[in-house]
Amino acid sequence: MQITDFNKLPIAKTEYEQQVIDFCQQWLAGQSHFSIKTSGSTGEPKEILLTRQQMHASALLTGKTFHLLPNDSALVCLNVAYIAGMMMLVRGMVLGLKLTIVEPSSNPLEFTEDVPFDFAAFVPLQLQTILKSEKYKAQLERMKAVIVGGAAVNETLNQQIQALKVPVFSTYGMTETVSHIAIRQLNGVNSDSNFKVLEGVEINIDYRNCLNIKALATNDELIQTNDVVELIDKKTFKLLGRFDNIINSGGVKIQLEKVEKSLEQFIQNRFFAYGIDDENLGQKLVLIVESEEWEAQKKVTILESLKPLLTKYEIPKMIYCVPIFKETPTGKIDKIQTLKVINLY
Repeated sequence: MQITDFNKLPIAKTEYEQQVIDFCQQWLAGQSHFSIKTSGSTGEPKEILLTRQQMHASALLTGKTFHLLPNDSALVCLNVAYIAGMMMLVRGMVLGLKLTIVEPSSNPLEFTEDVPFDFAAFVPLQLQTILKSEKYKAQLERMKAVIVGGAAVNETLNQQIQALKVPVFSTYGMTETVSHIAIRQLNGVNSDSNFKVLEGVEINIDYRNCLNIKALATNDELIQTNDVVELIDKKTFKLLGRFDNIINSGGVKIQLEKVEKSLEQFIQNRFFAYGIDDENLGQKLVLIVESEEWEAQKKVTILESLKPLLTKYEIPKMIYCVPIFKETPTGKIDKIQTLKVINLY
């Protein structure tokens, strides 16, 4: 579905397209508050009420950051029931963009008939799928900017991004901050390992070194996160991991993101580290891989490869394979439901 004039909305042909039209009509009618659910990737989904002013401020900030102009074209391929997709619709209406909307899929460009886009937002899995084809890669190269968020960019995808000329940005944000409030460029001469906050965003840390945020998009209210960061300066931070992704195994604290980062060079499949209940250790570190069952020797080789990189406590005690990971409606890995498949939760 394409929307080139918000004064003449098209007729919806599917239930998903009707959801898009309903939201656009509510926005165009001047609705002042919008109820939206969090994705549920780090806990139970909850309902949040956002104001029109917050969403408008966020859309303007994105437009300014990525130099989006009226009549620029954008691809909307993230679920519009959640903040990332919903804000793409808001940006279209606030900034005067021409939108092409497709239902979320692993390769949204497959359904766009080679439409030229100036801007698009993807989750890592989508971008990784797109980059498997030279045809779709060429479509990316015509854009002003590509943003990728919702999950960490692994080392395999990061290496693929280095071959692109179009600037690709990793974003940091959440429902409570009305989409991204910080970005870092992944490729080109301006690539950076640290996130830089957008104009007008204030950041600090609490006693746990967890980031807190205040901006127009938060109604100038302080949003406290569980994301552990290294604060470089008032505008820059390095994301280290989530506070609730620290497990205690036999009295030793283990940051799961550190373990996952070390594993990226050895595993091409999707995976995650997790702490499961253990009678002796309290929590036992395990690795869950999206794959058919591996032979025992392959598992041993992976674990042996980690010894120069991690302490003995940070090396997973077991590797479990799951043919297909369960996902949230926003395309993130649903860890709890995936663990239930193999009776680990």
